[in-house]
Amino acid sequence: MPDLKLGLNNKIGLEKESQLKSRPAKSGKTIELDDVTFHQCVNLTRFNSEKTVSFMPPDGEFELMKYRITEAVNLPFRVLPTIKEQGRTRMEVNVKVKNVFGAKMFALGVVIKIPVPKHTAKTSFQVTSGRAKYNAAIDCLVWKIRKFPGQTEPTMSAEIELISTMAEKKSWTRPPIQKEFQVPMFTASGLRVRFLKVWEKSGYNTVEWVRYITKAGSYEIRC
Repeated sequence: MPDLKLGLNNKIGLEKESQLKSRPAKSGKTIELDDVTFHQCVNLTRFNSEKTVSFMPPDGEFELMKYRITEAVNLPFRVLPTIKEQGRTRMEVNVKVKNVFGAKMFALGVVIKIPVPKHTAKTSFQVTSGRAKYNAAIDCLVWKIRKFPGQTEPTMSAEIELISTMAEKKSWTRPPIQKEFQVPMFTASGLRVRFLKVWEKSGYNTVEWVRYITKAGSYEIRC
């Protein structure tokens, strides 16, 4: 089996969340990791002293490291919604999406779900990118963009006709907008691999390759 070493950012902190809250905020680009756990194959001594992850990988796919951050999260998108209720039977929904990554990068499989009242009767859309439709099964406007280039700001506008039902309208409390996406070569935490070294004593040819990807978990926007 080969020996591998991953070098991570030089400025990494491993303080507990309680310690982070009790001290003044630091300046600079130190990444504070909380709840860090490693696979049992990792040499923990080297990580504490060198900020490198040294390990002999087991067979098959496995999770090398897990961590959580609570400060300086670099979210890839900003969703700017405007919802106007026009009387009892009409609504206007306008959504603009901005991204923070470069023009040479892109997001894939972007899906934005905008909740609407259950008594929605009819919808019409205008989008500058992708496609939008009303999904009555989940009471949402669903806007899908297959490939979302960096440095672009697509918009979606919708006119909604409602059935005049006062009881239904009063019970609607504007649930959060939900978003799904993948952004290759982007890290929301800022954690990066400085180097990857592989030692293979048996002479087997290896390929050193690192790929970044950011995926949405529970990504919600309140409006």
